Amino acid sequence: MKKSKSLLLMFALVLVIGTVLAGCGGNNNNANSGTNAAATNAAGNEGSTNTGTSGDEKLAADQTLRVNLTAEPPTFDPAQAQDSQANTVLKTMYEGLTRMNDETGQAEPGIAESWEISPDGLVYTFKLRDAQWSNGDPVEAADFVRAWKIVLDPNTDPTAPYAYQLYYLKNAEEYYGKKVTDFNEVGVKAVDAKTLEVTLKAPTPYFLGLLSFYTYYPVHKSVEGNTKWATNKDTMITNGAFTLTEWTTGQSLQVSKNDKYWDAANIKLAKIDFSLVNSGATELLSYKNGELDRAGAPHGEIPQEQIPIVQKELPNEFQRKGIASTYYYEFNITEKPFDNVKIRKALAMTVNRQSLIDNVTLGGQIPAYGYVPPGIAGADGEFRTAVKDSYFTEDTEAAKKLLAEGLAEEGLTELPPVELSYNTSEGHKKIALAVADMWKQALGITVNTVNQEWAVFIDNRQNLNYQIARAGWTADYNDPMTFLDMWVTGGGNNDTGYANPEYDKLIADAKASSDLAARQEMFAKAEKMIIEDDMILIPFYYYTNNSLTKEYLKGVTLDFSGAIDFTRAYLLEH
Repeated sequence: MKKSKSLLLMFALVLVIGTVLAGCGGNNNNANSGTNAAATNAAGNEGSTNTGTSGDEKLAADQTLRVNLTAEPPTFDPAQAQDSQANTVLKTMYEGLTRMNDETGQAEPGIAESWEISPDGLVYTFKLRDAQWSNGDPVEAADFVRAWKIVLDPNTDPTAPYAYQLYYLKNAEEYYGKKVTDFNEVGVKAVDAKTLEVTLKAPTPYFLGLLSFYTYYPVHKSVEGNTKWATNKDTMITNGAFTLTEWTTGQSLQVSKNDKYWDAANIKLAKIDFSLVNSGATELLSYKNGELDRAGAPHGEIPQEQIPIVQKELPNEFQRKGIASTYYYEFNITEKPFDNVKIRKALAMTVNRQSLIDNVTLGGQIPAYGYVPPGIAGADGEFRTAVKDSYFTEDTEAAKKLLAEGLAEEGLTELPPVELSYNTSEGHKKIALAVADMWKQALGITVNTVNQEWAVFIDNRQNLNYQIARAGWTADYNDPMTFLDMWVTGGGNNDTGYANPEYDKLIADAKASSDLAARQEMFAKAEKMIIEDDMILIPFYYYTNNSLTKEYLKGVTLDFSGAIDFTRAYLLEH
């Protein structure tokens, strides 16, 4: 089929000439992906519900999938990854001990072909299958030990943002905190080449699901002594369905089928071409011109004002799915005047969420007054069903009073101009401008909006170099803990400066408890603390995932969190 010259390529070249594009699982950098009230643990499968083809389906001769990323992944090192763009690509390149079945929402065998769990729920013994790295070396238990040691090493520079995800292991937190100096005391051991023994400090019902997360991926022995291994495609040895074969910084990525992958027989795609263009308008036009096979969240973006239009124009290709993710603004509470909770609450109470959804985002999102989204499991059913997000209300008059009180406590008569940071995105810009106008109209506050490219934005947030910043968080596993343990003192993803010993104890106690009802009560208290009591962030909405998928593209799956898996996708004749 003859194709016109790619708009995406031309646009990418313009970006490279003017600036370098660099790329939040965790951090979500998209304004339109997220969750609705119908989100469940089971996920949607775009097209076929399996990776096989039926008798009347014929595969396309060219099995090259074409999609766009709105930002370049900041890293290809699983230990350093923390955002949705990195997650999208790393999921094609690596595989952990388990994989998530995107239809059932349950963990299934990955590199581990089987496992046994001790009666007390503390010791997991994994038997590894005969899998290979992309260079032909066998994948061994020591590769997981090596990777997890790197994550937990307090001397790793920079330290791993998700180190706390491994604190479920016996002595892991103590090793990271330098209270234990011998890694052999941490609860992971290579019994032999194909047997990995993991010892937890407390029973963790969702641990098998955690093992599918990128922080738990193995790394090849070649990374030892080479701190730059993840910056060059030629030094990246991977164990997943694809390998990184092309990388033009700021323009494009390409992953190609890894013939050494243990399940290569079920991988139909030959290549996935990722363009790197941060323009929803260009992405949508390229999709309509046949240059992309999929557009929209979580890897790309459909312009907000175009969502209702394409929903009507392309009803067979448009999809909206509920996912467990929350869009919010966070405060740097270490900087005046936002160390004053009354000022923070005043801003939270003067955002008209429904108006934002109806007039700006246009994606069917659900107004959020809590942090844990629908779709996350609770003690019996969904957490959000049992624990209502009624921590505050929108109330301009009450907000004005709180602001006046807060300013008086700070010795101010008016709030100085506020700086609101967001990462480059048409959607984020529109939201920021709308919210700035709401604050101006309700409270008389002057807001300066600051646009930053993805890597700079993430770095500034981590280093508390901001006042208010947009953020989004997507579930890494199906438990409220994935949203709440990030706010502990010194947490790798705690970008607010929040430090509350009472909160830390609630999270520690919840991690140590196997009583589902008691855990839910602790989670409810913790969420109340960060929203109603301390208001360290302003929840805006629970995301929906809006996307377009060509009818000939099958086998793409989205899990309950909205993470996308292209590994079992395939293209039909068209």
